[in-house]
Amino acid sequence: MKKVVILAAEGCVLSTIASPMDMFLQAGVMWNVTMGKRPDPAFEVKIVTSDGQPVMALNQVPVVPACAMHDIKDVDLIIIPSQGFFFDLQSEAHIARVDWLGKWSKKGADLASVCTGAFTLAATGLLDGKSATTHWGMARQFKKTYPKVKLRTDLMVTDEGNLFCGGGITADLNLSLYLIRKFCGREIALQSARCTMADLDRISQAPFSVFVPEKNHSDRGILKAQDWIEENYQKNVNLQELAARTGVSLRQFNRRFKLATGETGIKYLQLVRIEAAKKALINTDQSFEDISRNAGYENVSFFRRVFKSNTSVTPVVYRQKFGQI
Repeated sequence: MKKVVILAAEGCVLSTIASPMDMFLQAGVMWNVTMGKRPDPAFEVKIVTSDGQPVMALNQVPVVPACAMHDIKDVDLIIIPSQGFFFDLQSEAHIARVDWLGKWSKKGADLASVCTGAFTLAATGLLDGKSATTHWGMARQFKKTYPKVKLRTDLMVTDEGNLFCGGGITADLNLSLYLIRKFCGREIALQSARCTMADLDRISQAPFSVFVPEKNHSDRGILKAQDWIEENYQKNVNLQELAARTGVSLRQFNRRFKLATGETGIKYLQLVRIEAAKKALINTDQSFEDISRNAGYENVSFFRRVFKSNTSVTPVVYRQKFGQI
């Protein structure tokens, strides 16, 4: 039986503790009971905290651990729940958790984070040069804090051998199923998915993300260029002319734009147009042909491909998933 430990911390998101715990505990149990077979549990799961004392979850529900993290003698997998959006990476408790995680990784334990738990996992340095994911809304902060990590907020789950990350809060289910499949095989994972009615193969968080322009920088020329793009994206935007408006060469403009926003001018324009199309798909009954033209694309087929490559779904599916009409 595999041993799983969930490392709870003050202000953590309760569901990212409870859901993985329930998902692992039902593996080999719920399906067998449903099918009239004898339960065959695949995992033993414990909740721990830094000092063995209860912590208060973000929703003010106390989380009572089985023991302190240093009392653990044997573990196969450690899960780091979401820490919400407010956490102190410099606190003594956080540093102690990071050190403990690093020691268990050296002993061969697998480490998995949910949502903003990726900040704690990245703090170990184990993700440097490797892929990880977190909630798309925390991408900017994560990149600034851990620039050596290859952040993939388009993915729901990342796998680096013995390091795993789940994207948003509800990705705890996707991550748990992924790890059940890793430890027990696809059949047990599929049984778990059927019993819990969770989607085994949901792999992308791209449809849920929203483009939030980076404007927390001091380059006034680029800020003006960003504003101009956002106000004129429907037009035939010429970056050469925009660079001239800024008073620099196109090469200088591209360098400064990328440095300030994290995106090239062309990609920034594309993302603004895609965001406009998303809003139109959600809030209007316009055809995608009209939406494309209103977003600045005459070639509808090309924009449809661009849309899907950025959201992982077609415009039709996006409207079905999020539309109000």
